Amino acid sequence: MKNWGIYIVVIAGYFLYSVMTSADRDESGAIVSAGTIDAFSLRVGDCYDDSDGYSDEVDSLPGVPCTEPHDNEVYAVFAVDLPEYPGDDAMGDLAYEQCMTKFAGFVGKDYESSSLDFYPMYPSSESWSRRDDRDVVCAVYDMELEKLEGSVKGLGL
Repeated sequence: MKNWGIYIVVIAGYFLYSVMTSADRDESGAIVSAGTIDAFSLRVGDCYDDSDGYSDEVDSLPGVPCTEPHDNEVYAVFAVDLPEYPGDDAMGDLAYEQCMTKFAGFVGKDYESSSLDFYPMYPSSESWSRRDDRDVVCAVYDMELEKLEGSVKGLGL
């Protein structure tokens, strides 16, 4: 009986910690306070900072309001419509090509002329099979790794 009490306290503590450290969104869906954001719930216009450590698998990111200095801004999210996982290289190529195609429409300037770069986040074979992950997230950042200030949407940088 004592073990159940411990489990309940641990679960409640984890839930409380998650709620207290999660980024908050307003009624329009914009991030209004910094905190952890689930990588699988990123939306166009979300801003976030780089994680402290590099990892091929990303579950969460430090979300921040776009009004505060930030490292990245999501400019496109799209689902991959394939019957099976195409392999890591093919998925990376597909994500890169589609993010490149969508770049100018968001930034307001073609990629080759821009001072911005982009980073595609795409499903791994594991997230494809275990989480039914089909989304590619395209995020823009400053090539000089300077913090972005405000949204870069339509700025032609």
